[in-house]
Amino acid sequence: MSRTDLAWLVFAGIVAGFMLLPIASLLVLALEPTGDIWEHLIGTVLPRSLVTTALLMLGVGAITLVVGVGTAWLVTMCRFPGQRIFDWALLIPLAVPTYIVAYSYVEVLNYTGPVQTAIRAVFGFQTSREYWFPEIRSLGGAIFVMGLVLYPYVYLTTRATFLLQSACTLDVSRTLGAGPMRLFFQVALPLARPAIVVGMSLAMMECLNDIGAVTFFGVKTMTFSVYDTWVNRSSLAGAAQLACTMLVIVFALLWLERHARRKQRFHVTTTRYIGLPSYRLTGARAWAAWAACAAPIALGFAVPAWPLVDYISRRFDALTDPRLLDATWNSLTLSLSAAIMTIVVATVLTYAQRVNRNAGIRFLGRTASIGYAIPGTVLAVGLLVPLAAFDNALDGVTERLFGFGTGLLIVGSGAALVYAYVARFLAVAYGQVEGGLGKVTPHLDMAARTLGRNSLTTLREVHLPLIRPVLLSAMLLAFVDCMKELPATILLRPFNFETLATTVYNAASRGAFEDGALPALLIVLVGLVPVILLARTSAATFRDRRGSRVS
Repeated sequence: MSRTDLAWLVFAGIVAGFMLLPIASLLVLALEPTGDIWEHLIGTVLPRSLVTTALLMLGVGAITLVVGVGTAWLVTMCRFPGQRIFDWALLIPLAVPTYIVAYSYVEVLNYTGPVQTAIRAVFGFQTSREYWFPEIRSLGGAIFVMGLVLYPYVYLTTRATFLLQSACTLDVSRTLGAGPMRLFFQVALPLARPAIVVGMSLAMMECLNDIGAVTFFGVKTMTFSVYDTWVNRSSLAGAAQLACTMLVIVFALLWLERHARRKQRFHVTTTRYIGLPSYRLTGARAWAAWAACAAPIALGFAVPAWPLVDYISRRFDALTDPRLLDATWNSLTLSLSAAIMTIVVATVLTYAQRVNRNAGIRFLGRTASIGYAIPGTVLAVGLLVPLAAFDNALDGVTERLFGFGTGLLIVGSGAALVYAYVARFLAVAYGQVEGGLGKVTPHLDMAARTLGRNSLTTLREVHLPLIRPVLLSAMLLAFVDCMKELPATILLRPFNFETLATTVYNAASRGAFEDGALPALLIVLVGLVPVILLARTSAATFRDRRGSRVS
């Protein structure tokens, strides 16, 4: 092994260590005594939080399952008006953070909102006691809202599996008399089960991470309990112990996802790709399919965007608000810095794996990218103590040697947020960079070596130019995820430091959602660009593959 190759291995180990530091710190912190607060947490907080979290995740899982799988089957196997538009448009709700959808729905469905106002006007009701209307600020409301935003995870993975299923298998099923419903339930659905479980696991982990929507709805999940124990009860050790409980739930979801794919391998035994058999819908069935696909887009994107646009149309003066400009600048600089760092770290880990082909380096890369499964509140608890300890130690050293202190250099400057973003969203970039490098033939590495290039020069001159589109795509997705991240931002931001996400959260918390409408819309618009690009690119790729014939 050359010095350069060894350096890649060491560097990858150091990077992986930094990514795993929050978990190690959390476990150590959880061992500290908590006094009598843990008895209170076990007796009152933990059981209720566990039950509420379980119900929320089950409810969201059910909605994402039905909507995601149903719409994926319709746009893949049926032909009806607007089908090709729905093919990519069904991913659009993924661009809207759950907390923004929650705030918008409260504005639309509360007592003074347009829906209840119209009901009272039509039926002549004078007070809310004269009619029944579901309470949006409830567990049911949280399940409804999160399901509308998170179903694209299931839709994306399931649609991909339906598109890649063997046309021969489906044709044989049809020749044996299987109708559309039987073909779906007995053939296509079992084949897609691993992909469905993957999508549901992602949706449930995002559900577990949420703090903005559940706080606004008054739903006391595990995430809320960690935040409440840390901030309101001033017990970091108690929050760490609750966070460890959340980690158990997360790892259980990961195990479930892996177990669902255990020993399940499906292969296409022919090299001839043909278009999948499809059903052309007409009349009422066609319009029913159109409505089934349009409803999630309308409820998950159009309805939440409506009050935002309405508020902004009446408050154009907010565009020049210095606080909004500061929050926008903070969000852009933090997110861009974290996205660039994420790409650098992902490239180091994946290229070290390419240079040193052994199980150890693969384990480092996969383990370091587990942060995406860790809720932001858990990550924040695990990062605060080591970073604060480093800040205090550095401050003491500079005070003794140079006569001045550095203060909270990392925690107080926003660097802690960049660290948290990179640790949380590394998996987003790692998977894409790994896939991009995997498509570059190893013969190029060998050719570069024969020309006297070492691994670093080969990366710079050969691989990076070839995978530049992948790097840009991964950086864009990481950037958007950082812009939307709320739990870690709330807990790790410096004093008097606001981002667009925290501005929206603060405005909604004090009951002035109109003040947060413009920053909320900015977050949505930033998120729309990569989601639409991703959706249209994947749709075009699959259409090309389905339409091609390879002999």
